Amino acid sequence: MTRSAPGSEAPASSVAIPSPIDAGPPIPVLGTENFYADLLTQIGGTRVSATSLLNDPNADPHAFEASPAAAVAVADAKLVILNGLGYDDFMQHLLGASPNASRVVINVEQLLGLGSDANAHVWYDPGTMPAVAASAEAALATLEPANAAYFAAREQAYLASLAPLAAKIAELKAKYSGAPVAFTEPVAGYLAKAIGLAVLTPEGFQRAVEDGTDPAPADVAAERDLLTGKKVRVLLFNSQVITPLTTQIHDLAIANGIPVVGVAETLPPQYQTYQAWQLAQMNELEAALAKGS
Repeated sequence: MTRSAPGSEAPASSVAIPSPIDAGPPIPVLGTENFYADLLTQIGGTRVSATSLLNDPNADPHAFEASPAAAVAVADAKLVILNGLGYDDFMQHLLGASPNASRVVINVEQLLGLGSDANAHVWYDPGTMPAVAASAEAALATLEPANAAYFAAREQAYLASLAPLAAKIAELKAKYSGAPVAFTEPVAGYLAKAIGLAVLTPEGFQRAVEDGTDPAPADVAAERDLLTGKKVRVLLFNSQVITPLTTQIHDLAIANGIPVVGVAETLPPQYQTYQAWQLAQMNELEAALAKGS
Protein backbone atom coordinates (compact mmCIF):
# COMPACT_ATOMS: atom_id res chain seq x y z
CA MET A 1 0.00 0.00 0.00
CA THR A 2 1.30 3.45 -0.87
CA ARG A 3 0.16 6.72 0.63
CA SER A 4 1.23 9.92 -1.07
CA ALA A 5 1.59 13.29 0.54
CA PRO A 6 -0.97 15.90 -0.47
CA GLY A 7 -0.15 17.06 -3.99
CA SER A 8 0.97 20.65 -4.35
CA GLU A 9 2.01 20.77 -7.99
CA ALA A 10 -0.57 21.16 -10.73
CA PRO A 11 -0.16 19.19 -13.94
CA ALA A 12 2.06 21.19 -16.31
CA SER A 13 -0.15 23.41 -18.44
CA SER A 14 -1.05 27.02 -19.13
CA VAL A 15 -4.26 26.71 -17.07
CA ALA A 16 -4.38 29.20 -14.19
CA ILE A 17 -4.84 27.40 -10.89
CA PRO A 18 -6.44 29.38 -8.03
CA SER A 19 -5.16 28.92 -4.51
CA PRO A 20 -7.26 26.47 -2.51
CA ILE A 21 -9.29 27.54 0.48
CA ASP A 22 -8.06 26.04 3.72
CA ALA A 23 -10.93 23.77 4.68
CA GLY A 24 -9.17 21.67 7.29
CA PRO A 25 -7.28 18.40 6.86
CA PRO A 26 -6.91 17.04 3.30
CA ILE A 27 -9.62 14.69 2.07
CA PRO A 28 -8.52 11.04 2.33
CA VAL A 29 -8.96 9.48 -1.11
CA LEU A 30 -8.00 6.10 -2.54
CA GLY A 31 -7.21 4.90 -6.03
CA THR A 32 -7.11 1.12 -5.92
CA GLU A 33 -4.55 1.18 -8.73
CA ASN A 34 -1.74 3.70 -8.31
CA PHE A 35 -2.43 5.49 -11.60
CA TYR A 36 -5.92 6.33 -10.31
CA ALA A 37 -4.36 7.58 -7.07
CA ASP A 38 -2.04 9.68 -9.23
CA LEU A 39 -5.06 11.15 -11.01
CA LEU A 40 -6.67 12.01 -7.67
CA THR A 41 -3.47 13.70 -6.53
CA GLN A 42 -3.16 15.70 -9.73
CA ILE A 43 -6.78 16.91 -9.56
CA GLY A 44 -7.13 17.21 -5.79
CA GLY A 45 -3.79 18.92 -5.19
CA THR A 46 -3.15 19.95 -1.60
CA ARG A 47 -6.76 19.21 -0.70
CA VAL A 48 -6.35 15.43 -0.91
CA SER A 49 -4.20 12.75 0.65
CA ALA A 50 -4.15 9.81 -1.76
CA THR A 51 -3.54 6.13 -1.11
CA SER A 52 -3.18 3.23 -3.54
CA LEU A 53 -3.27 -0.52 -3.03
CA LEU A 54 -1.97 -1.93 -6.33
CA ASN A 55 1.43 -0.36 -6.90
CA ASP A 56 4.14 -3.05 -6.81
CA PRO A 57 5.81 -3.25 -10.25
CA ASN A 58 7.12 -6.72 -9.42
CA ALA A 59 3.81 -8.23 -8.34
CA ASP A 60 0.90 -9.69 -10.27
CA PRO A 61 -2.07 -7.41 -9.47
CA HIS A 62 -4.41 -10.38 -9.87
CA ALA A 63 -2.70 -12.07 -6.91
CA PHE A 64 -3.22 -9.17 -4.49
CA GLU A 65 -4.34 -10.13 -0.98
CA ALA A 66 -5.94 -7.43 1.16
CA SER A 67 -4.21 -6.58 4.44
CA PRO A 68 -5.49 -4.92 7.63
CA ALA A 69 -3.74 -1.73 6.49
CA ALA A 70 -5.62 -1.85 3.18
CA ALA A 71 -8.90 -2.30 5.06
CA VAL A 72 -8.16 0.77 7.18
CA ALA A 73 -7.27 2.83 4.11
CA VAL A 74 -10.56 1.91 2.44
CA ALA A 75 -12.53 2.58 5.62
CA ASP A 76 -10.98 6.05 5.95
CA ALA A 77 -11.37 7.09 2.30
CA LYS A 78 -14.11 9.55 1.39
CA LEU A 79 -13.59 8.93 -2.33
CA VAL A 80 -12.55 5.62 -3.91
CA ILE A 81 -11.75 4.77 -7.51
CA LEU A 82 -11.73 1.11 -8.48
CA ASN A 83 -11.24 -0.41 -11.90
CA GLY A 84 -13.85 -3.17 -11.99
CA LEU A 85 -13.96 -5.73 -14.80
CA GLY A 86 -12.71 -8.42 -12.42
CA TYR A 87 -9.38 -6.67 -11.96
CA ASP A 88 -9.83 -5.61 -8.33
CA ASP A 89 -12.73 -7.70 -7.06
CA PHE A 90 -11.23 -7.68 -3.56
CA MET A 91 -12.47 -4.10 -3.24
CA GLN A 92 -16.07 -5.25 -2.97
CA HIS A 93 -15.20 -7.09 0.25
CA LEU A 94 -13.21 -4.15 1.64
CA LEU A 95 -15.97 -1.65 0.84
CA GLY A 96 -18.62 -3.97 2.26
CA ALA A 97 -16.65 -4.37 5.48
CA SER A 98 -16.80 -0.63 6.15
CA PRO A 99 -20.09 0.70 4.77
CA ASN A 100 -20.30 4.48 4.53
CA ALA A 101 -23.25 6.14 2.85
CA SER A 102 -21.28 9.36 2.32
CA ARG A 103 -18.31 7.69 0.63
CA VAL A 104 -18.16 8.27 -3.13
CA VAL A 105 -17.14 5.21 -5.15
CA ILE A 106 -16.20 5.56 -8.83
CA ASN A 107 -16.32 2.17 -10.56
CA VAL A 108 -14.57 2.69 -13.89
CA GLU A 109 -16.26 -0.32 -15.47
CA GLN A 110 -19.66 1.20 -14.71
CA LEU A 111 -18.52 4.73 -15.59
CA LEU A 112 -17.52 3.60 -19.07
CA GLY A 113 -20.57 1.37 -19.50
CA LEU A 114 -18.51 -1.71 -20.27
CA GLY A 115 -19.59 -5.33 -20.19
CA SER A 116 -17.98 -7.69 -17.72
CA ASP A 117 -16.14 -9.48 -20.55
CA ALA A 118 -14.28 -6.35 -21.72
CA ASN A 119 -10.49 -6.08 -21.54
CA ALA A 120 -9.82 -4.95 -17.95
CA HIS A 121 -6.81 -2.78 -18.80
CA VAL A 122 -8.94 0.25 -19.61
CA TRP A 123 -6.30 2.80 -18.55
CA TYR A 124 -4.63 2.09 -21.91
CA ASP A 125 -7.73 3.41 -23.69
CA PRO A 126 -7.21 7.12 -24.54
CA GLY A 127 -10.78 7.92 -23.53
CA THR A 128 -10.65 6.45 -20.03
CA MET A 129 -8.65 8.91 -17.97
CA PRO A 130 -10.54 12.01 -19.18
CA ALA A 131 -13.80 10.32 -18.15
CA VAL A 132 -12.39 9.33 -14.76
CA ALA A 133 -11.00 12.84 -14.27
CA ALA A 134 -14.41 14.40 -14.87
CA SER A 135 -16.04 12.05 -12.39
CA ALA A 136 -13.31 12.60 -9.79
CA GLU A 137 -13.54 16.39 -10.12
CA ALA A 138 -17.30 16.29 -9.64
CA ALA A 139 -16.93 14.06 -6.58
CA LEU A 140 -14.30 16.26 -4.99
CA ALA A 141 -16.40 19.38 -5.61
CA THR A 142 -19.31 17.66 -3.85
CA LEU A 143 -17.14 16.64 -0.90
CA GLU A 144 -15.61 20.10 -0.57
CA PRO A 145 -17.73 22.74 -2.36
CA ALA A 146 -15.55 25.61 -1.15
CA ASN A 147 -12.78 24.39 -3.43
CA ALA A 148 -14.88 23.51 -6.47
CA ALA A 149 -13.11 26.13 -8.62
CA TYR A 150 -9.72 24.80 -7.51
CA PHE A 151 -10.62 21.24 -8.48
CA ALA A 152 -12.14 22.35 -11.79
CA ALA A 153 -9.00 24.25 -12.76
CA ARG A 154 -6.76 21.32 -11.85
CA GLU A 155 -8.96 18.98 -13.88
CA GLN A 156 -8.54 21.26 -16.91
CA ALA A 157 -4.79 21.25 -16.35
CA TYR A 158 -4.87 17.45 -16.13
CA LEU A 159 -6.77 17.18 -19.40
CA ALA A 160 -4.31 19.56 -21.09
CA SER A 161 -1.43 17.40 -19.88
CA LEU A 162 -2.91 14.41 -21.73
CA ALA A 163 -2.55 16.20 -25.08
CA PRO A 164 0.99 14.89 -25.77
CA LEU A 165 -0.33 11.33 -25.39
CA ALA A 166 -3.06 11.94 -27.96
CA ALA A 167 -0.53 13.55 -30.30
CA LYS A 168 1.83 10.58 -29.99
CA ILE A 169 -1.00 8.12 -30.70
CA ALA A 170 -1.94 10.09 -33.81
CA GLU A 171 1.70 10.13 -34.92
CA LEU A 172 2.08 6.38 -34.42
CA LYS A 173 -1.19 5.71 -36.23
CA ALA A 174 -0.06 7.76 -39.22
CA LYS A 175 3.22 5.82 -39.41
CA TYR A 176 2.34 2.33 -38.30
CA SER A 177 -1.38 1.60 -38.70
CA GLY A 178 -1.70 -2.00 -39.81
CA ALA A 179 1.73 -3.02 -38.52
CA PRO A 180 1.62 -6.63 -37.21
CA VAL A 181 2.51 -7.19 -33.55
CA ALA A 182 2.32 -9.99 -30.98
CA PHE A 183 1.24 -9.92 -27.33
CA THR A 184 1.88 -12.17 -24.38
CA GLU A 185 -1.41 -10.89 -22.96
CA PRO A 186 -3.76 -8.02 -23.85
CA VAL A 187 -2.41 -5.38 -21.43
CA ALA A 188 -1.97 -2.75 -24.16
CA GLY A 189 -4.91 -3.92 -26.25
CA TYR A 190 -6.74 -0.60 -26.21
CA LEU A 191 -3.59 1.31 -27.12
CA ALA A 192 -2.84 -1.06 -29.99
CA LYS A 193 -6.38 -0.56 -31.28
CA ALA A 194 -6.07 3.23 -31.05
CA ILE A 195 -2.85 3.13 -33.06
CA GLY A 196 -4.30 0.65 -35.54
CA LEU A 197 -1.79 -2.14 -34.91
CA ALA A 198 -2.70 -5.62 -36.14
CA VAL A 199 -2.47 -8.01 -33.18
CA LEU A 200 -1.75 -11.48 -34.60
CA THR A 201 -1.47 -13.41 -31.33
CA PRO A 202 -4.38 -15.85 -30.97
CA GLU A 203 -6.95 -14.47 -28.54
CA GLY A 204 -7.01 -17.83 -26.76
CA PHE A 205 -3.30 -17.52 -26.03
CA GLN A 206 -3.68 -14.00 -24.62
CA ARG A 207 -6.64 -14.90 -22.43
CA ALA A 208 -5.04 -18.04 -21.07
CA VAL A 209 -1.88 -16.19 -20.06
CA GLU A 210 -3.98 -13.45 -18.47
CA ASP A 211 -6.05 -16.00 -16.56
CA GLY A 212 -2.99 -17.95 -15.42
CA THR A 213 -3.94 -21.10 -17.33
CA ASP A 214 -2.13 -23.10 -19.99
CA PRO A 215 -2.88 -21.99 -23.57
CA ALA A 216 -3.95 -24.63 -26.04
CA PRO A 217 -0.95 -26.27 -27.76
CA ALA A 218 -2.17 -24.99 -31.13
CA ASP A 219 -2.22 -21.41 -29.81
CA VAL A 220 1.28 -21.77 -28.39
CA ALA A 221 2.49 -23.12 -31.72
CA ALA A 222 0.84 -20.22 -33.56
CA GLU A 223 2.46 -17.68 -31.22
CA ARG A 224 5.87 -19.23 -31.66
CA ASP A 225 5.41 -19.26 -35.43
CA LEU A 226 4.77 -15.51 -35.42
CA LEU A 227 8.23 -15.02 -33.96
CA THR A 228 10.27 -17.70 -35.70
CA GLY A 229 8.62 -16.75 -38.99
CA LYS A 230 9.29 -13.06 -38.34
CA LYS A 231 5.63 -12.29 -39.04
CA VAL A 232 5.43 -9.49 -36.47
CA ARG A 233 7.46 -6.35 -35.93
CA VAL A 234 7.23 -6.14 -32.14
CA LEU A 235 6.32 -8.30 -29.15
CA LEU A 236 4.48 -6.42 -26.41
CA PHE A 237 5.37 -8.23 -23.21
CA ASN A 238 3.66 -7.87 -19.83
CA SER A 239 6.67 -6.93 -17.72
CA GLN A 240 4.75 -7.45 -14.49
CA VAL A 241 3.46 -11.01 -14.89
CA ILE A 242 6.30 -13.31 -15.90
CA THR A 243 5.87 -17.08 -16.23
CA PRO A 244 8.04 -19.81 -17.75
CA LEU A 245 5.91 -19.64 -20.91
CA THR A 246 6.06 -15.85 -21.30
CA THR A 247 9.81 -15.96 -20.63
CA GLN A 248 10.16 -18.51 -23.43
CA ILE A 249 8.15 -16.28 -25.77
CA HIS A 250 10.20 -13.23 -24.76
CA ASP A 251 13.48 -15.07 -25.37
CA LEU A 252 12.24 -16.49 -28.67
CA ALA A 253 11.45 -13.00 -29.91
CA ILE A 254 14.93 -11.76 -28.96
CA ALA A 255 16.55 -14.77 -30.61
CA ASN A 256 14.72 -14.00 -33.84
CA GLY A 257 15.49 -10.30 -33.84
CA ILE A 258 11.97 -9.20 -32.89
CA PRO A 259 12.07 -6.10 -30.63
CA VAL A 260 10.35 -6.54 -27.26
CA VAL A 261 8.49 -3.71 -25.52
CA GLY A 262 7.52 -4.15 -21.88
CA VAL A 263 4.13 -2.84 -20.81
CA ALA A 264 3.17 -2.64 -17.15
CA GLU A 265 -0.07 -2.89 -15.19
CA THR A 266 0.80 -0.31 -12.54
CA LEU A 267 2.59 3.04 -12.64
CA PRO A 268 6.30 2.16 -12.23
CA PRO A 269 8.19 4.02 -9.50
CA GLN A 270 10.58 5.71 -11.92
CA TYR A 271 7.73 7.80 -13.35
CA GLN A 272 6.10 10.55 -11.34
CA THR A 273 2.85 10.61 -13.31
CA TYR A 274 0.61 8.48 -15.49
CA GLN A 275 1.33 10.83 -18.39
CA ALA A 276 5.11 10.40 -18.16
CA TRP A 277 4.73 6.62 -17.92
CA GLN A 278 2.44 6.26 -20.90
CA LEU A 279 4.49 8.58 -23.09
CA ALA A 280 7.68 6.67 -22.26
CA GLN A 281 6.05 3.38 -23.24
CA MET A 282 4.82 4.84 -26.51
CA ASN A 283 8.24 6.25 -27.29
CA GLU A 284 9.72 2.80 -26.69
CA LEU A 285 7.05 1.25 -28.91
CA GLU A 286 7.81 3.78 -31.65
CA ALA A 287 11.52 2.93 -31.55
CA ALA A 288 10.73 -0.79 -31.64
CA LEU A 289 8.34 -0.47 -34.58
CA ALA A 290 10.95 1.50 -36.50
CA LYS A 291 13.62 -1.10 -35.71
CA GLY A 292 11.31 -4.00 -36.55
CA SER A 293 10.36 -2.67 -39.98
